[in-house]
Amino acid sequence: MVETPEIIDLAAWLQTPTGAYLRAWEQRHLNALTADIFGFNAVQIGSPQIHALAANRMPYRWLTDNAMPAESQSELEIPQVVTHDFCELPFASQSLDLVVLPHVLEFAAEPHQVLREVERVLIPEGQVIICGFNPSSLWGMRQAAGRLTGAHFLPRDGEFIRLPRLKDWLKLLNMEVNRGHFGCYAPPCQTEQWLGRFSFMEKAGDRWWPYFGAVYIVQAIKRVPGMRLIGPALSKQKVKAPRGVPATNRIHKSK
Repeated sequence: MVETPEIIDLAAWLQTPTGAYLRAWEQRHLNALTADIFGFNAVQIGSPQIHALAANRMPYRWLTDNAMPAESQSELEIPQVVTHDFCELPFASQSLDLVVLPHVLEFAAEPHQVLREVERVLIPEGQVIICGFNPSSLWGMRQAAGRLTGAHFLPRDGEFIRLPRLKDWLKLLNMEVNRGHFGCYAPPCQTEQWLGRFSFMEKAGDRWWPYFGAVYIVQAIKRVPGMRLIGPALSKQKVKAPRGVPATNRIHKSK
């Protein structure tokens, strides 16, 4: 099977029936996650086809991408900032309350460095939401087989990250995973008709095989070691002096 241009990059793949199926699932869960996150500044990095901040109510929201917005994206409600490299974000340290990464890490040359940059720009207790393809799924196995045959099912250049590995990266950066979701349990179909026929697997997958969804969403909170809330001292206890214990040396006199 000859590889088609539609599955070479992520932007084009998201316009396919399978990509639309994924976007619909992610949009529902991103809306639910971001609606209750409050603050002042929120940023979505990459993937302008996914409106990750549509339900968020922060007064200042941006989309940053490494290309100028297309004409079809001119209706976006949030302004766009063009950056050359996601490893060097154009935001001050500790200035953002929320950062969303929809399928950015698996297509980045240095995904761990991107996470380091996200940690830099987040305020203490700021939150990050990450969307990624799950290699331990039917879609992931189909993609692994496609690398051998040349018939790719997912975007060709993606290096998909397993969830345990992502959690290790977050832990090293003092980010605590708060919640997560798996989804898109349908088999790797390429038509809207067949994807619709297997839609019943979404509820079944959440119940019976929750870790084998084709995609995952992870939400984590930036923790700062040594930070704690200091309240009023309600009571002060006197420091008790330790009691002395007499010590005697027994001298045995020889008779």
